Amino acid sequence: MEYLLPEEYEQYGLSAATPQSTVLAACALVEAHCRRASLGKLETTERLRVGRMNRVRLSYLPLTATGITAAKARYASAARCFSEEGREIATAFSLPGGWIDLDVAQLDVCAETGEVTLGLQPLGFTFDEIEFTYEAGLDPVNDAVKHACAMVARNALATPALNVRGSDVDQMHMQYFSDSLLDSNVRKLLAPYVVQKVG
Repeated sequence: MEYLLPEEYEQYGLSAATPQSTVLAACALVEAHCRRASLGKLETTERLRVGRMNRVRLSYLPLTATGITAAKARYASAARCFSEEGREIATAFSLPGGWIDLDVAQLDVCAETGEVTLGLQPLGFTFDEIEFTYEAGLDPVNDAVKHACAMVARNALATPALNVRGSDVDQMHMQYFSDSLLDSNVRKLLAPYVVQKVG
């Protein structure tokens, strides 16, 4: 996705003559660093393991105003049920391993951190896994991402030959230093958008 439009180049410190291909490559590097297909608004389906604390954390942030649109959960084994009566009912009705749809309005969601706390279930039933469908991303793209793309493009244009660690002309092989284009300033700007898998 193109985060920086040609008419915005000068506003973010690039020359108006900057090749669009350089900016597109910078945007692709930003996406790769953030481990995302796009920093723009996208609908995502994510399946997470539920721990003992009955909480999970979504990987893709920030959540949009739409937030979580669907959720379903799989019952844990009867042994994890908090009450003896619940264990008996879960076993009698073959609930362990079964999936149910959850009411997203009943979920306790922290939009800033992506943490979702699941309410207590009747008779102490617990869940092993939960699957969310939610909308996350930037709409519109903010200044931090635009600055990051511009900085990566400037770094690429500044001294492209100095970024090369090794090359073979006969095999068309080039290696670049890993952090030369995505310097510490770019990493700081993109830190809130890097996907964090919590296991």
